[in-house]
Amino acid sequence: MKRLIYSLLLLLCLGACRGHREVKLPAHRFALPTPPATMSREAQIDYLATHYWDHFDFADTVALVEADTAKMMERYTQFVALLTREKDHIAPMKALMERASASRTALDYFAFLAEQVLHDPNSPLRSSELYIPVLEAQLKAPYYDTYERIVPEHDLHEAMQNRPGERANDFAFLTREGKRLSLYDLEAEHTLILFSNPECAMCRMLKDLILHSAPIVERITEGRLKMLVLYPDEDLKAWERGDKAPAGWIDARDEHGTIRREGLYDLRAIPSIYLLDRDKRILVKDSTDPREVEQALL
Repeated sequence: MKRLIYSLLLLLCLGACRGHREVKLPAHRFALPTPPATMSREAQIDYLATHYWDHFDFADTVALVEADTAKMMERYTQFVALLTREKDHIAPMKALMERASASRTALDYFAFLAEQVLHDPNSPLRSSELYIPVLEAQLKAPYYDTYERIVPEHDLHEAMQNRPGERANDFAFLTREGKRLSLYDLEAEHTLILFSNPECAMCRMLKDLILHSAPIVERITEGRLKMLVLYPDEDLKAWERGDKAPAGWIDARDEHGTIRREGLYDLRAIPSIYLLDRDKRILVKDSTDPREVEQALL
């Protein structure tokens, strides 16, 4: 689903940019960049991501306040979709936030857009990696008092957990058979964690998608991948009356609610899957698309 959304947004953006269409907003307007026609598609995406905000007037804060937020949200979403295709996708976001930090009005506005697109648990484009530069810009700016810094400080701490390439936070769990283990007790080439709730319809759908993924099922069957379905909440009755995990999967719960209480993982959105390598380093973080897992397993 995420890939389909990315593709549609990219097509919209590339089509608009080829025509050098202006975004007309009340008291504000800016033209999208036009990549050279001789560039390859990938080079055009890189050009657009780098120059997307070149014609945006960050200094005109009065016009920004009066801007059509729906139009701006559309343009911002297209920008984020571009970044998901970039190898160095963080750099353009950092550059945007540096320019937006010129005034509190602009910084607040772009932080608001980022919160809706990158931080909302229901957003298909949510990304803690892209949200980190936004939070860092807020905390670096001189505009906020101690009270106003509480939320971005908390969100940054949360976003910095379990980043791709880093070792995952360990946690203990209790299996349905009564065994007490920890994440790091699991030995395999890969570990796939599915944070799930037995009463969640989306969780059941994601489980079904995983069961129909030949690369994942094959590795589970061969013992090369450990599949851990983890219920992170403390409602024992809900877990007991829920459907059991498929054969070959580890069906477990966080017995003491440690993961949520200590903020070991961002569980604002469930279901959520994490793929770890043999050393428990994060390969896929906070995803709902088994195809991302399949790609990482190649």
